[in-house]
Amino acid sequence: MARLALATHNAHKVGEILAILEPLVPGLTQGDIASAGQLGAPAPVEDGTSFAENALIKAHALCAATGLPAIADDSGIAVDIMGGAPGIFSALWSGRHGADSENLQLLLAQMTDIPTAHRGAAFVCAAALVKPDGTELVELGTVRGRLAEAASGGNGFGYDPIFVPEGYDVTSAQLSPQEKNRISHRAAAFRALAPHIAAVLS
Repeated sequence: MARLALATHNAHKVGEILAILEPLVPGLTQGDIASAGQLGAPAPVEDGTSFAENALIKAHALCAATGLPAIADDSGIAVDIMGGAPGIFSALWSGRHGADSENLQLLLAQMTDIPTAHRGAAFVCAAALVKPDGTELVELGTVRGRLAEAASGGNGFGYDPIFVPEGYDVTSAQLSPQEKNRISHRAAAFRALAPHIAAVLS
């Protein structure tokens, strides 16, 4: 029986977060975590004005719906020359939530003719934990990089095919899942949250 609820309906994200947490949370198994989709919990309206606010909205809603400690994240890409956009609107940048290919192609089109020196960007993630007693925690993770001029790679999801992390000459979608989980914004945020998750499950 699940001991922890994860606020996502995205199967890719379930696998990624489990892979990040397993080495950090003693005894954690796939059966310990149930996604909002598996639990039949509706997705709340994400009307926060920051990644942290939206992560907390999702975690609080799922905790209230299930009675389980809940974790959630909100993440996106922030492009320097666009003032940090798409930011919290990353998942619906093209006007339809979760349309990864359309979002990516729109952002690439908006960056047409922008030289490499001005294509700086960051992936940002806020990871939240909410306990049934109302206690809440949020940790942030960021990875700097730049936008590629074309999509490359078949791993990852979202904007991974056009994001080149600092220190690399390939996109996040060209990295192995293990390497991506070592450096990603989501990994950084959940690594910081992991001791608190372990305490809840102990």
